Amino acid sequence: MVYKIIRIDGEHDKLTSQNFNKYFDAYDLLEELYSDLCCSDADYGDITYYDIVENNKNP
Repeated sequence: MVYKIIRIDGEHDKLTSQNFNKYFDAYDLLEELYSDLCCSDADYGDITYYDIVENNKNP
């Protein structure tokens, strides 16, 4: 199974161009990039939201 990160707004960026062999590889990347955001100091209007989905196309 191959996974990819998608943006909720449908746009594309450097994260959405990658494929991952394991769900948790994609999850770990997002966690590494966004884990330092704290709810109290985050401006949610400026955050790009992502999801991890199965990629049925060839990587």
